[in-house]
Amino acid sequence: MSMNMKYKEIISSLPKREVSQNFSSFDYYQYKGFWFPLAFLESILYMEENFKAQPSNIFLCGALKTGTTWLKSLVFSIMTRHHFDDSTNPILTKLPHDCIPTLEIDCDINVTSLDDTKFPLLGTHLPYTCLPQSIIDSKCKIIYICREPKDTFVSTWHYTKKLEETISQFKVNPITLEQEIKWFLEGKSAYGPYWDHVSE
Repeated sequence: MSMNMKYKEIISSLPKREVSQNFSSFDYYQYKGFWFPLAFLESILYMEENFKAQPSNIFLCGALKTGTTWLKSLVFSIMTRHHFDDSTNPILTKLPHDCIPTLEIDCDINVTSLDDTKFPLLGTHLPYTCLPQSIIDSKCKIIYICREPKDTFVSTWHYTKKLEETISQFKVNPITLEQEIKWFLEGKSAYGPYWDHVSE
């Protein structure tokens, strides 16, 4: 059985929150008490089994739309202040996500082992419960950012609307504000429940 097939079987047995009949990548599945977009869940399962953290790694963590992009910019600037001058720092010309990979998105960039010789920063939206065990066992540093829930929701809503515009060619049914609020309050938003994510 291939790894792909193994994860597909696990995912097919999970509770599902369907967003669109036309575009299943936006369906959410509940795993370990949290809701994840299908587009990321397979890589989350892969990383849980295969990622090897090192004690020197620093993980920048937070729920979706809580300021993780800002946190990446800030930490990258601090960590590289002796490597670049004011005109050559990559953060001036690249997005923070291009400077610091995200565990569940960039798993194909050989981050299955971030050794001490490479830049030690990595970001993730994963809740503590879903982090690969090697992160916990390695005793590496974890920096966590959180945000007032109402602000997080409003930011998520605007992000969702932009995403819907981007993928309009797939004819995804627009999500109403009322539906998005309901899902957020029920803990069925991306990487939610928000309160459980923060409390962990």
